[in-house]
Amino acid sequence: MAEALIVDVVRTPSGKGKPGGALSGVHPVDLLAGALIALVARAGLDPSDVDDVIGGCVTQAGEQAMNITRQAVLAAGFPQSVPATTIDRQCGSSQQAVHFAAHAVASGAQDVVIACGVESMSRAPMWSNWLDRDPYGPGVARRYPEGLVLQGVSAELVAARFGLDREAMDAYAARSQARAATAQAEGWFDGELVPVVTGEATVARDETIRAGVTTEALAGLKPAFHDDAASVRFPEIGWQVTAGNSSPLTDGASVALVVSERAAERLGLRPRARVHATAVAGDDPLLMLTAVLPATRKVLAKAGLDATDIDVCEVNEAFACVPLAWQREFGVPDDRLNPSGGAIALGHPLGASGTRLLATLLGGLERGGGRYGLQTMCEAGGLANALVVERL
Repeated sequence: MAEALIVDVVRTPSGKGKPGGALSGVHPVDLLAGALIALVARAGLDPSDVDDVIGGCVTQAGEQAMNITRQAVLAAGFPQSVPATTIDRQCGSSQQAVHFAAHAVASGAQDVVIACGVESMSRAPMWSNWLDRDPYGPGVARRYPEGLVLQGVSAELVAARFGLDREAMDAYAARSQARAATAQAEGWFDGELVPVVTGEATVARDETIRAGVTTEALAGLKPAFHDDAASVRFPEIGWQVTAGNSSPLTDGASVALVVSERAAERLGLRPRARVHATAVAGDDPLLMLTAVLPATRKVLAKAGLDATDIDVCEVNEAFACVPLAWQREFGVPDDRLNPSGGAIALGHPLGASGTRLLATLLGGLERGGGRYGLQTMCEAGGLANALVVERL
């Protein structure tokens, strides 16, 4: 098998995913197109050498319909001959795009693949693609007669079943904000950020980071997902998940370049890392967020590594309970877990989050001189993917 090499990863800043957010005036096609343009320019790559572009997007409706990745490739000015496709593994969509790109390169089927993702949650709100219809169908209803639940209730269930209290989650959220604010101030994200011109201004910094957040301030927030029916069904729930210890609605795009060794040599590209192992896993869709545990176990086994071998871990902070439960399982020290902050501060633009994590992961490995990095992403439906990379 050939090696899949990661040449570069770039991302837009994170914008608040609501009307008036810093990126809300930018069409999501153009948001992704700008990141594509920046990636090939930084690499000195002729877009005609790209074999495929694989993009993640969750809410594929409205302005994000019609294979948004293909539209972004055209908007970026790439040759019409460059193909593109859009995939949906929920929050892990762009991480899955990286997996697919790596698999295509490792198999020898392709040599130069762009993996990317985009989500404009301000312009294509969550669940707007449901069209007020049932997305599950009668078969799922028969298997889960009491019904599945939305992510917020799942987060409450995870917190309850792992014994995570409000104080622990708020403390973790405050730490995420503080770490991201420090990283921003120190310029740690500068190498991965692509400024976005909105018409009125240029957005060059993450809008979602809130410096100075304290646990005391977070303690004053009300539970975000309280539901009387769920309280009756799940009496163990303590209703401790708030907007402060959850990731915010976010707009953003991110892009990675994955190539074979022969393509790197032929095109004069200098890879930053190689894909060491990939894995996907499924778990209880009611808990929804716990598949990061079996996915991590699988990817570590495939990589021949232990959690102690990993220098930087990026566990997506959809909710604070997810990395806390993951850390309890694998015993990773605090300084190796989301050292630059995570989605609570940096945002969670659904389909773009996987490649955003990869950008931050590579930056963390390079700053600290680490060798191995791991990222994992919980996903709706009780899914997760996990990736181990090796810095070159």
